[in-house]
Amino acid sequence: MFCVECGKETQIFRNGVCLHCYLKDTQFSKGPAILDVTLCPRCSSYKYKNTWVHEPFYDVLKRHIKDAFSLSPELKNIDIQIKCNEQDRVFLCMVSISGFLEEHQITEHHPLTVRIRQNTCNTCSREAGGYYEAIIQIRAEKRSFTNAELQTLRSTVEGMVGQHQEGGKRGLFITDIDVKREGLDFFLSEKTTAFSIAKKLQEQFGGDFKQSASTAGMKDSREVYRMTYLVRIPAYRNGDFFSYDNSCFMIVSLHEHKVRALELSTWTEKVIDGKEILPSKIFGGKELIREKIVVSQSKNEVQLMDPKTYTIVEIRKPTTIPINTQMVKTVRLDEYLFLVPE
Repeated sequence: MFCVECGKETQIFRNGVCLHCYLKDTQFSKGPAILDVTLCPRCSSYKYKNTWVHEPFYDVLKRHIKDAFSLSPELKNIDIQIKCNEQDRVFLCMVSISGFLEEHQITEHHPLTVRIRQNTCNTCSREAGGYYEAIIQIRAEKRSFTNAELQTLRSTVEGMVGQHQEGGKRGLFITDIDVKREGLDFFLSEKTTAFSIAKKLQEQFGGDFKQSASTAGMKDSREVYRMTYLVRIPAYRNGDFFSYDNSCFMIVSLHEHKVRALELSTWTEKVIDGKEILPSKIFGGKELIREKIVVSQSKNEVQLMDPKTYTIVEIRKPTTIPINTQMVKTVRLDEYLFLVPE
């Protein structure tokens, strides 16, 4: 068969012409010579359509190219490769589009100039402008926080915010943190997530939770409200020792108003309503713990020596389980010495 285009005797591919002539007169991909990509200079996110995405540049560029280039439906199993050289926020690129025309692989090359346009994203604009929808207030009941507690609370809230951000909450950020004598104030950009974080703080540290709303202005003829979530942490802390019902306990864990505590004379656990733990009955926390040397032990008693004064005391063991360590932790409460579990 002769090709009607070039006159050569060869296999006819389609419409009376050979493959070479068909490819010569057919373009399978077409796109612009210049393409603009918008970058946020603050967070390095790229704008794709109406959404800001935090993805590698070449992934975002490939998305733009797929939208900007028209591809022939004849081409199957399409693959797009991009090679670029950067010059002053301009990328000189070569876009290679490959695919199969029946059993024949076709590759077309397109020079493309990619210009990076800088524009601050909505989230960064709000953050820079001090935008917030909610305040999480953390306070303590009838006491002040220690510096260690303040650091723990701050790290906890910042960690929770980070987890939400990694989970896709791009619009979430901490606008400001106000450290006060009575506690901490966190200003957050999203009130629904702030509510979730405040409830988790109550679950983790115990105490009361309250919420209130205040008017922040008008938007689209509607009133806009800011929320305040107050978490009031109780006077006791995890690890504190306290007196209750003529016994001494150590707090093992907290859950809202419930306290799981260990009775120190028997090492048995008990769940107590936190409101029944009086501040005046709280001895303190881990600062009261002292280490002592195990001298000898029987089934029910153990002899301990103070490593500083060499004073030896004998106390009753809370359980009959043998002590397999040379040093043990103890706490003295109301003139009674107790073993503290590891």
